[in-house]
Amino acid sequence: MRYPDAPRLDLVDDLHGHPVADPYRWLEDAGDPRTVAWAAAQDELAAGLLAGLPARPAFADRLAELVHAGAVGIPVWRNGRAFSTRRDPGQEHAVLRVTEPDGTVRVLVDPTALDPAGTTTLDAWSPSWEGDRLAYQVSVGGDEESQLFVLDVGTGELVEGPIDRCRYSPVGWLPGGQELFYVRRLAPGLVPAGEEQFHRRVWRHRVGSDPADDVLVHGEGSDPSTYFGARTSADGRWLVVSASVGTAPRDDVWLADLAGDGVLRELQVGVDAQTSAWVARDGRLWLHTDRDAPRGRLVVADPTDPAGWAPAAWQEVVPQSEDGVLGDVALVDGPDGDLRVLAVHAVDATDRLSVWAADGSGRLTEVTALPPGSVAGVSAPPEGGTAAWVGFTDYATPPSVLRWDAADPTALTAHEQAPVAGSVPAVQVVEAHATSPDGTPVHLFVLSATGSPDTPRPTVLYGYGGFNVSLTPAYSAQALAWVAAGGVWVVANLRGGSEHGEEWHRAGMREHKQNVFDDFAAAAGHLVAEGWTTPAQLAVMGGSNGGLLVGAMTTQHPDLVAAVVCSAPLLDMVRYELFGLGRTWNDEYGTAADPVELGWLLGYSPYHRVVEGTAYPAVLFTTFESDTRVDPLHARKLAAALQHATTAEAPIVLRRELSVGHGARAVSRTVGLAADQLAFLAAHTGLVPDRA
Repeated sequence: MRYPDAPRLDLVDDLHGHPVADPYRWLEDAGDPRTVAWAAAQDELAAGLLAGLPARPAFADRLAELVHAGAVGIPVWRNGRAFSTRRDPGQEHAVLRVTEPDGTVRVLVDPTALDPAGTTTLDAWSPSWEGDRLAYQVSVGGDEESQLFVLDVGTGELVEGPIDRCRYSPVGWLPGGQELFYVRRLAPGLVPAGEEQFHRRVWRHRVGSDPADDVLVHGEGSDPSTYFGARTSADGRWLVVSASVGTAPRDDVWLADLAGDGVLRELQVGVDAQTSAWVARDGRLWLHTDRDAPRGRLVVADPTDPAGWAPAAWQEVVPQSEDGVLGDVALVDGPDGDLRVLAVHAVDATDRLSVWAADGSGRLTEVTALPPGSVAGVSAPPEGGTAAWVGFTDYATPPSVLRWDAADPTALTAHEQAPVAGSVPAVQVVEAHATSPDGTPVHLFVLSATGSPDTPRPTVLYGYGGFNVSLTPAYSAQALAWVAAGGVWVVANLRGGSEHGEEWHRAGMREHKQNVFDDFAAAAGHLVAEGWTTPAQLAVMGGSNGGLLVGAMTTQHPDLVAAVVCSAPLLDMVRYELFGLGRTWNDEYGTAADPVELGWLLGYSPYHRVVEGTAYPAVLFTTFESDTRVDPLHARKLAAALQHATTAEAPIVLRRELSVGHGARAVSRTVGLAADQLAFLAAHTGLVPDRA
């Protein structure tokens, strides 16, 4: 192919004695006339190539059915009212509803009604303890710059908003619905230029008042990249504030008695552990923590006795499991009124439910009715009751809700099932383990129509491997469409995720990041060795941190795969901290400001591993111009480098999308993107959907 001209600069930085070439630095500036012209030429190239892919119409038709499957969220209960989200086939976005005690259902927030163009997304929401007010946050155009609103649940009318600068803000209501705690960034004029995305603070706000009059609660003098949490008890007495610097796997936690002096006192500060704390209706302080328990445990303490906040004084309710990672808990009443805990554990990335006595006397039973899959969370009314609601999905089931009741603790019943626009293709799931070079077993979910490697087939290997994110079974329109077309889809549970707890995460971060890429290559080798596929039929796919993963696969093992989809990726690991939210990730990757850590980054940074004269696989970069997390410059720079370096005929293509960002998007946009991605992979792995 003839690619758009991209001048190579003779630019070499000296970083701690390392000569680091950066020939495409000019592509970092989206407004540079050279970048504008180059991007426009890439758009023309991508549009022509993608429109001509023979499999695209078939994939678009199949995806239109599968992507338009519904989705149902777990209800949040407040004073007899249930708040939940639901998206039906044909809807671009989920709506937020309230179900009244008499069963009447009303829509409270519909993003499409707010913006018929479909570029507005619902980012977060939180009902007051009485259920009469709702705080919700929306953003426009994919920028994730959440604006906070408050509405009256009974009338549906706005009480307040918008309040800006509320990105990633939790809301902790006080009883009565007149006041709340929330997180808001400082005004741009109060922070250094270029740091407008940082400098968060916790504030106490009276609904309807000027946010400029909010009371500062916490955060002054903190690291600019700190994220905060704020959580209140239902009786309004207790406030928990948490803080973590960037995405570091550790947090500080404070507790304040608002009925006393209201002073935040240290519960956990300066400890290399994560702890989520809250005061429940039984008056006890509950702690879900990985402190001295990398797979997680649930403990209780007395909130009125700071001396009892030390770990030695904690009473264990759900101890650390030998093989499972504690994911979520809900407090429920037993048939006799005794308090119980419904707990979610993940074992080899598949969730289990169990019931525990809240007095610490141990496990009572397993919920044997839970099918293999993922529990998105468990929810119970804060005022008590014997029932809980369980979010569930697997590879063939859209997000739905099940009901659990202490009267029949091993059983589950359907509460709300998400509808599907068309039929879900039959899929069989085989679990396997690859072996990484250092001997570590790497768990795989292999999806196919037959359940056996009877003949090598076009295969997509998907992974993420970072930030403590676990890839558990979940409904995926792309995976189902690929399997229905005759292919194999594989999900790899790599180090860097949370599939086996915090130790598994840390084995794939910082100086150990190469383990993630080795795990992924081992998974690819296993699929070939077991007869599922061949290198000529193997594709890899990933986004965000997963984009870094497949970028590393492309530059470290170009002969192992035939095609790559690299979406919203991080790729220049020397300069990633300078853009978007990059500086919040240096605890995960390391920083180029440190000479030792620069060595880690240079060891795998895909942009710096490109070798001229190499036959690279076909690569489709997909980027989103409103992405405020991962700047599209990463894909621009590696696309230019690969287009210059490759000797193969396989195309290197950059697909850009406007008015959409890193996160949520309208359903129709999802169909278009997914159809392009699958058709590209099919063209370069030999998959022909019409033969299925």
